[in-house]
Amino acid sequence: MSFAGRLAKPVPGLLALVFACTVLAQQTVEVKIQDYKFLPAEVRIKAGDTVKWINMEKRTSHSVLFPAENGLESERMFPGEHWSRTFTARGSHAYRCGPHEEMKGMVHVD
Repeated sequence: MSFAGRLAKPVPGLLALVFACTVLAQQTVEVKIQDYKFLPAEVRIKAGDTVKWINMEKRTSHSVLFPAENGLESERMFPGEHWSRTFTARGSHAYRCGPHEEMKGMVHVD
């Protein structure tokens, strides 16, 4: 077997390892919805990370609305339900609750 052929064999395994490390490095950050607030109201994540909003209220439904992103909005989350979004675009992403405009939050993506 040629030298180039011997070098080519480990490459697929190395690529799989790099991919696995990238996937493992991604994180999920939780934001609780409670007492008509997003807790914490601001989070800082890296591109590729996910934010998971969890409705901890006892009776009220909420949504997550991104006005600057063509009105992207989650479905209504009833008590105990959650919604997740993975962020790939760097920058600051302001959001609010669809039915409760006073509830505001921010996701900063590095």
